[in-house]
Amino acid sequence: MTTLRLEDFTACGSHQQGHFLLSSGLHSGDYMQCALYLAHPRRAETAGSLLASALEGAALVPDIIVGPAMGGLIIGHEVARALDCPFIFTERIDGRMALRRGFGLGGDQTVVIIEDVVTTGKSTREVIAVLENLGGRIIGVGSIVNRTGSPAPFDATPYHALLEANFPTWQPEDCPRCAEGITIAKPGSRPVV
Repeated sequence: MTTLRLEDFTACGSHQQGHFLLSSGLHSGDYMQCALYLAHPRRAETAGSLLASALEGAALVPDIIVGPAMGGLIIGHEVARALDCPFIFTERIDGRMALRRGFGLGGDQTVVIIEDVVTTGKSTREVIAVLENLGGRIIGVGSIVNRTGSPAPFDATPYHALLEANFPTWQPEDCPRCAEGITIAKPGSRPVV
């Protein structure tokens, strides 16, 4: 399988360096803003096709693709298009993850969750719980970027990423950027937890 290179993200401004507060509450000197990468439709189509090929190669062809809002919307749609299967998405409603109004799952549908970046996997696990409570069978997870440091962040659930990015993260009290007095930025769409 062809993968993406960090230079591809850096060239379009998607890989940023500085001092960042991630939605996990961790601090990092690197941030992956995949929306900037996906802003160009050809890049989005290529990334979606690459993830779809990885899923097909692993015999993980689902009944439906689910993309968590906001990060999973574009890439999830592109993977679904490449696999020619339906796409639905989740959103946060009153602080809880739920399927977008009007969407549902049929009984025992097989599902692959597609994310942009997985750092700790917390959001993905929330989506897994929602979908399993609705009767969905999660057969895999895919993302553009894996920054967990683990090739299998979801235990036995198969996982595929196009880029492995092992950037260091720190608890706020251990952050060297904080110790240096560097101003922190909070990018992203999810509130800090």
